[in-house]
Amino acid sequence: MAISSTDRNATAAPKRLLEPTMLARLGSLELVARTVVDGVMTGMHRSPHFGFSQEFAEYRAYNEGDDLRFVDWNVYARTDRAYVKRFQGETSTTVTLLVDTSASMGFGEPCSKLDTARWLAAAFAWLTRRQRDTLALATFDEKLRDWQAPSARPDSLPRALGLLERLEAGEGTELVSTLKDLRNTVTRRGLVVLVSDLYADPDEVMEALQPLAHGGQDIAVFRILSPQEIEPSLKRVTALKDLESDSQVVVDPEFLKSGYRERFTAHEAAIEQACRRVGADHVLVRTDEPLDLAVQSYLRFRERRGR
Repeated sequence: MAISSTDRNATAAPKRLLEPTMLARLGSLELVARTVVDGVMTGMHRSPHFGFSQEFAEYRAYNEGDDLRFVDWNVYARTDRAYVKRFQGETSTTVTLLVDTSASMGFGEPCSKLDTARWLAAAFAWLTRRQRDTLALATFDEKLRDWQAPSARPDSLPRALGLLERLEAGEGTELVSTLKDLRNTVTRRGLVVLVSDLYADPDEVMEALQPLAHGGQDIAVFRILSPQEIEPSLKRVTALKDLESDSQVVVDPEFLKSGYRERFTAHEAAIEQACRRVGADHVLVRTDEPLDLAVQSYLRFRERRGR
């Protein structure tokens, strides 16, 4: 399900929103991740446990000494009795981050799609370890490039941030075979977060995600695109080069006004439908939009769905 960037709740405090150019100036990926997560936590005005890695199980009566963060104050206001929310899997959830590093991810100015992908992955890595969940990370282009095995050790976060910091755009993209390679590796049920520009056939995307879905994984797909890809503007006939195949195509500005946008809209709708068919959440993230807006919108959606 796509989450609109115009979510009224998420835009309630625009001064907190982190523009991509500001994130780029922060430099350190650790500082970026901390800044994004702290901003989201402040904006949510709720418990630091947002439920993207937990499943609500039941209520029980409040006992002295229970953590007040888990008291349902809405129920208390109605009944004058305190009840605590109990969750399943609070200490056993694994969050696996899959980051596309293909050549096309290097596209975009002033911030590339790869920049946005690494910031988003870093924010989720920070959230994962803040909730004391197990963190895993994989990067890929035509094949699996890096694999950080699931770990709940304190050093799992700095190792993941270090890996993300070193990422460079690679070669082509082979989503199906990469996720097939990971199928036997990602065995513990949890949340799988795929971050990619998804320049693939929608049926191939569905084929790649199906084994994970059938294995009981909760899947979130973040499609990263630059505004130039969504709304391209050329004033004259131009030869464009494919970053992954080196092939060239001559593009007429008139085609961009109608034919390209129709095809782009159709492809995006097909990608969203493919994700829906395997039960995966689909979120479109633009490289020119505040990153914490995307994280807020998604966590709010997960929170509403878990009620």
